[in-house]
Amino acid sequence: MKTKVTAVFDIGRTNKKFFLFDSEFQEVHREYERFDEITDEDGYPTENLAAIENWAKEVFDKTLEVSEYEISALNFSCYGASLVHIDENGKPVTPLYNYMKPIKDEIYDSFYTKYGPENEISRATGSPKLGMLNTGMHIYWLKYAKPEVFKKIKYSLHLPQYLSYLFTGIPVSEYTSIGCHTLLWDYEKKDYHSWVYEEGIEKKLPPITSSRETTPVSYKGKTIQVGAGIHDSSSALLPYIRSISKPFLLVSTGTWSISINPFNIGMLTSKDVENDSLFNMRIDGNPVKVSRLFLGNEYKLQVKVLSKHFNVLEDYHKNVKFDQDTFFEINKDFVHMFKWSSISSDDMPADTKIPYTKFEHAYHQLMLELVLLQEKSIRAAIGNQKIERLYIDGGFSDNEIYIQLLSQYLGNMKLSTTDASLGSALGAAIVISDITLEPKFLKKNYALKKHRTVILN
Repeated sequence: MKTKVTAVFDIGRTNKKFFLFDSEFQEVHREYERFDEITDEDGYPTENLAAIENWAKEVFDKTLEVSEYEISALNFSCYGASLVHIDENGKPVTPLYNYMKPIKDEIYDSFYTKYGPENEISRATGSPKLGMLNTGMHIYWLKYAKPEVFKKIKYSLHLPQYLSYLFTGIPVSEYTSIGCHTLLWDYEKKDYHSWVYEEGIEKKLPPITSSRETTPVSYKGKTIQVGAGIHDSSSALLPYIRSISKPFLLVSTGTWSISINPFNIGMLTSKDVENDSLFNMRIDGNPVKVSRLFLGNEYKLQVKVLSKHFNVLEDYHKNVKFDQDTFFEINKDFVHMFKWSSISSDDMPADTKIPYTKFEHAYHQLMLELVLLQEKSIRAAIGNQKIERLYIDGGFSDNEIYIQLLSQYLGNMKLSTTDASLGSALGAAIVISDITLEPKFLKKNYALKKHRTVILN
């Protein structure tokens, strides 16, 4: 008897993954692949789109032949801010441009002269000025920097939708990709922003479909329900939304610490935009307020400096446990000591000064200062709402000092950590199913762990 499974391609910037999930959303198979980058026509590094396509077809075809599994559905979770432009024959007409590729100032000047002011455009679209990370700006750049290429474009597809197109032959747009800091979507009008229509760019964007919708496809003699694909951040949020009934905030930690509020009410304010807040989008089109902090990157840089300063191994910090006496000592006459390298803060000194003789004290000081920034970022995402539940996943979820200090400074919130290593892939499988998740889903599948606040006097 074959096991019915949902297949998911989970495409990250580094790892390209393929998963099979059974009817209980348990992982039964996975494959990983990495591809060397190539360069675009300007010599800038970019993804090897052809290699991704070939690998996806090969691994899917191979899995179809496996006797123990029957693939009944297929979906795609991919990183955002990436477009594939196809011609009338469905073939890409440009490389998969890197979202870090710089745009010349004259393009920005032209855009904001016509459609500014910048702050108001960002507020309405939930999109700070982020260069090619704004896929709307990406298309605008293409129209004016490479007009002959732009004329060849029949449709511009976000990466998840392009992978779906490879299997269905049907070009679509999808809410979570459109709504992820693209500069395209006006959250007040719940439609494309007026500048999109004035530039005629809506003609390059295929009809919008829901993340929940699937298309039955006859593939090598088998009928498979193929999803439209979903943006990875929105996908990773889905298991939480589907299994938690009360309002919560999710902090996804890593290189970036992203505070995600899926229960946001109202539009971004000008102050939100200044504080680097933005909107992602839920699968139903509603905004998700997001506040960003370059936490993991800054942590990595500062730990390297501390390790050198105290002449310890660079992974020594991993063994440092939370010590209440040490916290008392640094908190008693607390002053900010770290000058950040990749974060801007009003409180930071002109230069880093470390008065401690022990690494452990300096490390506690570093974590306290980072947690104070994290608290500010979390409160920015919450705004004036009453949210009492906080979930932490990612790299800092097992950092004892981070968790202890954060629970102290957010003492009115119930803090839990989760291991969401399958997050975006699992969400992509869930979104095209009609199954209701049970309340204990996170506990069973995400190693949910509740943390009690320790009162530090």
